[in-house]
Amino acid sequence: MEQCIFCKIIKGEVPSKKTYEDDNFIAILNNNPKTENHTLLIPKKHFRNLLDMPSTLGNEHLEAIKKVSLNLIKENKAEGINLITNNEPSAGQIIFHAHTHIIPRKKNDNLKIIS
Repeated sequence: MEQCIFCKIIKGEVPSKKTYEDDNFIAILNNNPKTENHTLLIPKKHFRNLLDMPSTLGNEHLEAIKKVSLNLIKENKAEGINLITNNEPSAGQIIFHAHTHIIPRKKNDNLKIIS
């Protein structure tokens, strides 16, 4: 955990652009965004991925996703949202601290997502 970039961000050791925070989660702007305002929702406690995160955090995780997403829509930064959570390397996980990508979408933004 000492080398985990998200743990360092949560501790304030690495700068980030925080857009949301509650007792168990933070949201930050992705430093390699797929669209403008691409956001990462990250649990404050270290879990390898969503499969490792306790189910007891499920409702709070969903509430945080909704708050961040609705705020992006309200601020006209999105018309819709894609949610992506990569779990394990074969699914594209690169950082092994659970996180959900909240990708703001606008009509004709030309981003291709598997549907």
